[in-house]
Amino acid sequence: MENLLTENKFEYLKGDKILWIIIIVISIFSIFPVYSASSNLEYIVNTGSTTSSVLLKHSFFVLLGLVVTRIVGTVKYEHIGKLSLMMLIFMAGLLVITFFSGQTIDGASASRWLKIPGTPFSFQPSSFAYLMLIIYLCRYLTKKIKTERAPWENLLLVFGPILAIFFLVAKDNGSTALMIMMVSIAVLFIGQFSKKYIAGFISVAFISTTLFILVALNTNMIGGNRIHTWVSRIETFTSTKTKANDVETEAMKAKNYQSMQAKAAIVHGGITGIGPGKSALKQMLPQSASDFIFAIIVEEYGLFGAMFLIGAYLIMIIRIVMIASKMPAFFGSLLVLSMGVMIFVQIAVNIAVAVNLIPVTGQPLPLISYGGTSMLVTYIQLGLILNVSSRIQIYDEEGIGKKQNLEEINDIA
Repeated sequence: MENLLTENKFEYLKGDKILWIIIIVISIFSIFPVYSASSNLEYIVNTGSTTSSVLLKHSFFVLLGLVVTRIVGTVKYEHIGKLSLMMLIFMAGLLVITFFSGQTIDGASASRWLKIPGTPFSFQPSSFAYLMLIIYLCRYLTKKIKTERAPWENLLLVFGPILAIFFLVAKDNGSTALMIMMVSIAVLFIGQFSKKYIAGFISVAFISTTLFILVALNTNMIGGNRIHTWVSRIETFTSTKTKANDVETEAMKAKNYQSMQAKAAIVHGGITGIGPGKSALKQMLPQSASDFIFAIIVEEYGLFGAMFLIGAYLIMIIRIVMIASKMPAFFGSLLVLSMGVMIFVQIAVNIAVAVNLIPVTGQPLPLISYGGTSMLVTYIQLGLILNVSSRIQIYDEEGIGKKQNLEEINDIA
C-alpha cells in the first residue's frame, strides 16, 4: 500500500525520479543566489527594482522551465528528431537575422538577442540552433546505421550544418561557437561516425576558423565582430599566468578585473561562506547573476555549498549516463548522451572560468544563472532525457530487446 501511494505521488513526474528531484532542487536553490547577485545587474541596467524585475523574472522562468520539461517529456522523442531538420533550418534563418540586426540586453556588449515582435521579450537564437543541430546530428547518425551514405552526403548533411551554425554564431558569441564545434565532434565520435571523416573535418574546421579570425582582425569585411575581445581575453589570461611572480601593470589589472573579483569572492567565502545574501563582491563583479554566479555561491555558501552543488550536478550526469546505457534504441541512447555532453561542457566551462582555469567565456551555469533563453534550453534538454528514460520501462515490458525489434525502433527514429 505504501509503495502504491509513493508511485501515485510521483506519477505526474514522467521519467527518472532521481533526475527529477535533482532538477527541482537545483532550480529552487537557484532563486537565492540570483536574488542576492541581482543587485549588480540592477545597478548596471538601472531598470525596475530587484524584487519585481530580476527575482520575479527568474522565478517565472524556473516555473516555466519545469512545465516545459514536463511537456517535452510527453512528446515522443522520435517525433522531435523528425522535426529537427526543419527546426534547424528555421533557427539558422533567425541566426542570419541576428547576424545583421541583433540586439544587446542587460548590459551585455554582444548583439546576440532578437526581440519577439509585439512583446518585451528577447531571446538568443544561437542557443536553440545549437540544440537543434545536436538533435539533428543524432537522428542523422541513427539513420546512417541502416543506410550507407555517400561521401558527398556526409560532407553536405553533417559538416555543412555544423560549419554553417558555427560561423553564424561566431561573430557575436565565440565561446558558444567553439562549444558547438567541440560538442558536435564529440557527438560524431559517440555516434560511431567514420573517424577519417572526423579527422578531415577537424583539419578543415581549424583552417577555416584561422582564416575567419585573420580576416576579422585585419579587415572590415565582418562588421561588429568580437574577435578583438576574444584575443584580448586570451592574451590577458596567458599574461596573468606567465607573470605570476611579476607585478601586474595597471592595464593588465583592468583587463583581468572580472577574474580577480571572482577569485576574491571565492577566497572570501572560505569553507562555510559568509551567509545567503551577504556577498560583499556581488556589486563589483560584472555579470554576477549569470556568468559568475558560481563565485557568488562560493562566497555566500562556502566550499560546502559549492560541493553540494557540484555533487548534485555529478548525480545528474551519472543518471544521464545510466539512462543512456539502459535505452535499447540507438537514437534514444545517443540523444541522451549528447544532451548530457552539452550540459556537462557548460557546467565545466562556467566553473572553470570562475576559478580562473580558462579565459572568460560568458557561459551560464545550467539551471542556476539568470537568463531566460539558456534556462529554457537546459530544461528542454533535460525534458528530452526524461522523455527517453520514461520509454525504457515501456520497451522492457514489451520485451523489446531482440535485434529485429531494435532495428524497427531505429527505423521509427
